[in-house]
This record gives sequence, structure tokens and C-alpha cells, in this order.
Amino acid sequence: MFFVSCGDSSQKGEAPDTPQKGTIRISVDESFKPVIEEQLQVYHSSFPNTNIIASYKSEAACFRDLQSDSTRMIIVAKGLTEKEEDAYKARLEFKPVYGVLAFDAIAVVVNRDAKDSVFTIAALKDILSGRHKLTAVMDGRNATSTVRYLQDSLLKGASFGANVVAAENSEKVIDIVSGNPDVIGFVGMSWVGDLYDPKQLAYRNKIRLALVQCISCEDKEEFAKPSQSTITYGQYPLARPLFYILKENTNRLGTGFMNFMSLERGQLIFRRAFLAPAKMGFMSRKGNIKNAD
Repeated sequence: MFFVSCGDSSQKGEAPDTPQKGTIRISVDESFKPVIEEQLQVYHSSFPNTNIIASYKSEAACFRDLQSDSTRMIIVAKGLTEKEEDAYKARLEFKPVYGVLAFDAIAVVVNRDAKDSVFTIAALKDILSGRHKLTAVMDGRNATSTVRYLQDSLLKGASFGANVVAAENSEKVIDIVSGNPDVIGFVGMSWVGDLYDPKQLAYRNKIRLALVQCISCEDKEEFAKPSQSTITYGQYPLARPLFYILKENTNRLGTGFMNFMSLERGQLIFRRAFLAPAKMGFMSRKGNIKNAD
């Protein structure tokens, strides 16, 4: 791995950015685009002198960007290995910080006229491996977090079948599924789970979220759709973390945005987008209020 400097603008004679002002670039896994766009919109409105330029791309491309001088932060579905941490420290003189912001899921989506919308884990393995000839569509054959997760978690590293095809991005996956009852699609829940988003509600009129077998439930005949609740309580089996990886060792704009997403306002945005916040638990509690006599 080849690294360059961390892009410190103060070394170029410019004032360094801060959490309240300046411009930086970040790279974001495309499957998280809708919720990160919401985070950026609120952050920019709160701090109008900031400009966080987000590029949405595959997970592998995000990690390549992290090596560059221009990219300060990436938002992906996995953290750093110990070997990767040591490699960054050797070249940057500090280790990037990383952590989980929320929990997302890979939604299995089918056409509203599809014959089947209930899948066991074994059935999904058969589809992805090619033993079942139903066409499976995802956001790229290589390098995306969706592809990596399904290959690692369901196929245990085995190759996809010839029936697995690539779409350009998550939106294209939804378009293909909505127009074809004979395909099954895999997309990040961030694209189809927000019941307040008119665009996503329009998607939901064209597709159905499939039920997937709950492998952690005592009753193996129990099935779950991806939702904030089923992710939180471990009922939906295709849940995954949403990580930030930040290449800063001082309080700069990247740190400010990371703190924003980690604290109450940012966590509420994840919650409102129907993901499961990782940093703060917004639980309702019963209480008894007694009159003071």
C-alpha cells in the first residue's frame, strides 16, 4: 500500500479546516447514500461555512480513496484489520480512528407479482451459488459491500453462480426488480427502508421486501423483514454495521462530522431513516409520576 500525506492544508499555507468551517472530501459506500445525504444536509445547515464533498462508490474504491491525499474519511461496512492499522501508522505516524455508527441491513427485494417472497437461508444460498436458476441482481459483481457481505456470510467465500448479475448501482437494482417478476434483488436498507421518504415510498409501491428466515430465533419457522426493530433484536439475519474510518489526529472538520453522527442529532437521523443507531439507545421507559402532597 502506498500512502501520501494526510492533506493538511496548513502545510500549504492555508488555514486548516475546523468542525465549523472548511472543505474536505469523503468517500461513502453507495449503499448508504440516502442516509448519509440526510446527515450532510443537516450538518451543512447547522454549519453553513462547511463543505463536505461526498463521493459515492463501491467499498473497495472507498478504501483505495483512503490512501489518497484528498480523502479524509470513508463510510463503509467494515473497519480496519490490525495489519491495516499498522500500515497506516507507519506512513501517517498515527492510526486512523474508526467505529460503528449504526446498523443497516441488506434487504432482499422482489417484484410485487413475484411468486415467492419468503426465503430460507438455504434457499438464498442456492440462488447465489447458482443451484437455483432464479436471476439475482446486486449493485455490482465485485468490490461492493453487498457483494462482499453475501459472499462472506452466506457463501463462505465460494463463487457466485452464473445467474448472479450486476446492476450499475442500488437504484438500478430496484428498477430491474420493479420491472421483472422473475428476479430477486439485494440492496442496502437505506434505499428502501425510510417510510418518510417519498421516493422510497414510490419504490415500495413497485417492489416487496422479502421475508428471510430468522436463524437466531428458537422457532426456525420464524421469518422477518428488514426493519429497525428486527435489526435491533437480531431477528433479521442480513444485518451489517455502518463504519466510519477517519484519517485525522486533531479536531478538524472530519472529526466534527464524525462527532455529529455519533451524538444525539446524528443518531436520531439514523433512527428516523429506520436504521438501528449504534451509539445511543432511544428506548421508551415507563415511569410513575406521583403528586407531591
